[in-house]
Amino acid sequence: MAIFNQANTAKKDSPSYANENAQAPSTRETPGAAEFSPTQAAPPRSQAQAEVKESVIASDLTIEGKIEGSGHIRIAGKFKGDVNVKGDLTIEKNAKLNGSVRASKVTVAGELEGNIESAARVELLDSAMMTGDLKAGSLTVAAGSKIRGQVECGWEASDAPKANGKAEHELNS
Repeated sequence: MAIFNQANTAKKDSPSYANENAQAPSTRETPGAAEFSPTQAAPPRSQAQAEVKESVIASDLTIEGKIEGSGHIRIAGKFKGDVNVKGDLTIEKNAKLNGSVRASKVTVAGELEGNIESAARVELLDSAMMTGDLKAGSLTVAAGSKIRGQVECGWEASDAPKANGKAEHELNS
């Protein structure tokens, strides 16, 4: 905030009193926000935290398409299509997603019809309804949630059983 010297801002048609001993107003500036130093500074945010953004599909929207990117997605409405993000996906209570999912963390409080093809962590909250297969590093299932499909949890890519049944055969031989 700057305070301007008001001595030089007189109008041309206003009288000037040269013999007055008036002093010009102080030009001292008040401290700005940059000069304020709180006693507890906020912890510095890493560059990755500063760049991650969340996109929201509002509860009154219905969208069809495909979502790809690196940010977080929150679905509160209805979305039909695949979601492939490097961030987190949250499906709110009363929201619905029809499509496959690939995300770091998936939290479901609403309805998901489709497969979670890859996720480090999946949380099914008490109001969640999921129809589809699930592959995740870890899974948390709250009492009251519903799931119908195949579940593979805790497997590393190299540990996963092979689709043609050879892994089972190899264990028996």
